[in-house]
Amino acid sequence: MQYWIRNTLVLSVIAGLSGCSVFTNDAHHEKNYRVSEPLKVPANLTKPYQDPEYAMEPKQYQKVSARDSLKPPAQALNIASGSWVEEGDKIARIFFDKPDGVIDLKAFLWQSLQDLITEYQAAPTASNEAAGTLETDWYALTKPEDVWFWQTQDEVSKQRFAFNIEQKEHQRTASMTVTLLDYQSKNEPLTGVLKQQLEVAALNSFVTQYDFNYRQFAIKQQQERGLISLNMGFDNKGNASLVTEQEYLLVFERFTGLLESLNFAITELDDKTGLIAATYDKPDASVWDSIWGDDLSELPLESGKYQILIEKLQTGGTSLTWMDGEGETLEPGTMNDLQQALVKVLRKKGVDI
Repeated sequence: MQYWIRNTLVLSVIAGLSGCSVFTNDAHHEKNYRVSEPLKVPANLTKPYQDPEYAMEPKQYQKVSARDSLKPPAQALNIASGSWVEEGDKIARIFFDKPDGVIDLKAFLWQSLQDLITEYQAAPTASNEAAGTLETDWYALTKPEDVWFWQTQDEVSKQRFAFNIEQKEHQRTASMTVTLLDYQSKNEPLTGVLKQQLEVAALNSFVTQYDFNYRQFAIKQQQERGLISLNMGFDNKGNASLVTEQEYLLVFERFTGLLESLNFAITELDDKTGLIAATYDKPDASVWDSIWGDDLSELPLESGKYQILIEKLQTGGTSLTWMDGEGETLEPGTMNDLQQALVKVLRKKGVDI
C-alpha cells in the first residue's frame, strides 16, 4: 500500500513539473492562416449575416514571422538639444534645429557623422559632403557578448547604411535619415521589423554622437566666453578695475560664489551699494593636491582683508574695483596680475560672469 502511494506521489510531482510542456503554443500554426470555404447552409435555413468588410477570400495565407510578432518597432530618441521627430514618420529620420553657438548646422552634423563612423571603424564607401550623403562599409552595430572559454561566441550581424543630411532653405533646421543598404547574419534572417529596428538603432547612435559633440562644444564655448568676459578697464571714478559686459545683478550674484571657491571668506555683503568685504586665506601649495587635481587656484594677493566694489558703469556694463582692508584701491600692476589670474580661473571652471 505504501509502495503504491509513494509511486503515485512521484508521478504527481513529475507531471506537475513537466505540465508546462503539455500545452503547446500553436499561435503561428499553418491552420490559423487558412481561410476555408464558408459554411454551407441548407436551403430551408437562414444563412447567418456576414459583414462584407471582414470577408476574406478562401485560400492559404502566408503566416507572419514569429520573430516579427514579438518585436515592437524601434523609436527614434530625440535626446539631443533641439532635436525632434515628425509624428507618424515611416522612415528612420530625425530633425535638428540650430543650437546656440553653432554657425553652420549642416557642417556640425557632418562632423558628428564622421566621428560616428570613426568610432565604429566603418570606412565610407561613398561620401559627398556637399550633398550630405555617406554610405558605409560593413560594420556591426552591436558587439558580441563575452562568453566563457568553453562556450561558443555568437557571431553578430553586420550592416551597411546610407546616411543623408538634408537642410532647409532657411538653414536653421536639418534632418538626418538612415537607410539600411545591406545585411549579413548567419543566425537571424532580415525581416521588415528587424530592418526598421536596425535603421533606428543606427540613427540613435548618431543622435548620441551629435549630443556628445554639442555638449563638448558648449563647454568650450562657455570657457571662451569666460576668457574674454573679464578685462582691464576703469570704474566711474577712473580707478583701475576689472570690467565686464554683463549686468550688475548677474555679476554680483555670480561673483560672490566665485570668491568663495577661491578661498575667500565673505564677511559683509551689500547688494544695494555693491560692496563685498572678504578675508582671503592664501592656500598652501601641496604636491599631493596637484596630483589629485584638488589644488586651489592661487591669486597674486597676500592673505588678509579685501573689499570689492561692484558698480554699474555709466558707459554700460559692470566694473569690479578691488581695494585693501582700508579701502585703498590696489595698484594697476596688481590689478593686471589679478585679471590674468581670474581669467585662468574662469576658463578652468567654465564660468561666465
